[in-house]
Amino acid sequence: MKYNYLSLLLHPVTALQYLLRRIPPRYFFQTRIELDAVRRPQYAYGLSRAAWQAKALGINNITAIEFGVAAGHGLLLIEKYAQLITNLTGVDIDVIGFDLEEGLPEPADFRDMPYIWKKGFFKMDREALERKLSPSTSLFLGDVSETVPEFQKCGFSPIGFVAFDMDFYSSTIESFRLFEDSHDKFLPRVYCYFDDIIGPDEELMNSYVGELLAIQEFNAAHKNMKFSLINGLKYKRIFQAAWNDMIYVLHRFDHPLYNEYIYPENKRQTLL
Repeated sequence: MKYNYLSLLLHPVTALQYLLRRIPPRYFFQTRIELDAVRRPQYAYGLSRAAWQAKALGINNITAIEFGVAAGHGLLLIEKYAQLITNLTGVDIDVIGFDLEEGLPEPADFRDMPYIWKKGFFKMDREALERKLSPSTSLFLGDVSETVPEFQKCGFSPIGFVAFDMDFYSSTIESFRLFEDSHDKFLPRVYCYFDDIIGPDEELMNSYVGELLAIQEFNAAHKNMKFSLINGLKYKRIFQAAWNDMIYVLHRFDHPLYNEYIYPENKRQTLL
């Protein structure tokens, strides 16, 4: 988020978030997630909720993925947040990035929204990024139709969080092949962030193109797996934000652990 001094003067909440974001994230991290006082709070929220779910299920290690790494700003944040969330929950988080490296390909058709995306956008400087990334973070570079199957052959901990930022319908629907793997490769509920379902006025996102179309088609094709918004998330947050409507959860209804009780309290009855 970009700030200007006028917005800070007019909006005390924005000013508070601005000040808190200038403090190293290791301080009061859980509170700052709740206040949106971290960069890309959607990443911190999705990662933390996935880790708490894993902890409740007795799973000690999960995987976080970003599709569409580009310059790597998001992936570097996932790395940083992963360590902080491990400190909070005791759940280790492996980090994986997928990218074409060469920037966006040629749009396939109108569903890729060529009126706002062009071939070559978001090209990666691979060498510069690899110098910044932790050696434990893995990059899978190339077309997702090839790199997702390559990744699926690797041993990895259950996937708990996935960020989608590939812009195109065609790339996004292809990346969903990730979810066709066996249940042991996933948490029963996978937190997913979709970057390209709300945008500036020129983008005109809708359910007939882009990521929203990919989500709709996936849901129609799968009886026991559904992407769903978290109903009322923005009303549960201290401060409402656009990203509240960009976080989905992939529910794997027939996952062996789906019906395992995970609420922090064993008894929820109200004694009158």
